[in-house]
Amino acid sequence: MNMSAPVSTRGVSARPPVRWRLCWENELQLADHIELSDFFRKTYGPTGEFNAKPFEGHRSWAGARPEIRAIGYDDRGVAIHIGALRRFIKVGEIDLLVAELGLYGVRPDLEGLGITHSIRVMYPVLRDLGVPFGFGTVRSALQKHITRLLGRQGLATVLPGFRVRSARPDIYLTVPPTRVEDVVVLVLPIARPMSEWPDGEMIERNGPEL
Repeated sequence: MNMSAPVSTRGVSARPPVRWRLCWENELQLADHIELSDFFRKTYGPTGEFNAKPFEGHRSWAGARPEIRAIGYDDRGVAIHIGALRRFIKVGEIDLLVAELGLYGVRPDLEGLGITHSIRVMYPVLRDLGVPFGFGTVRSALQKHITRLLGRQGLATVLPGFRVRSARPDIYLTVPPTRVEDVVVLVLPIARPMSEWPDGEMIERNGPEL
């Protein structure tokens, strides 16, 4: 699926265009993982003491490993990244196939080109996969921010007031193997309308967060 797609930076001064590469996980080479690992450590590190730790040892994923990645490059290297993974989640009592979006990162100097461009690049990929919905979660504190970026532009439906249970990516003797978080859910209707999203405020991810 390797493909390059330019994204306009019109109206943003002194910024070169971002070139997008869409690729399956198996298409990544060792050099790609090393470059992405460095990108995530530098991007996530300033957000918290332990947030960069999963990307040590040239690891380019934190929890679940993505199936498909959209990677934006500019003349400084990796600029933006978002991953997708097809999986079944349980919403209330309903098992539902989704493409989970996650492993999002944007270099601080390019935040104006962030998640909205990533979602637009991913939309055609999700349509080709034929999944009913795209799905993602963010912390409740980010509800206003994510609504402004995605909800008001019609890129996703923002649903507050959910809880999601996920498996931890590693087992520790001192903590339970799963964790429950209060989240805001992002839903992208792809092959089915939003009216068919199941009722229920508890989501079982049945695996680690992407």
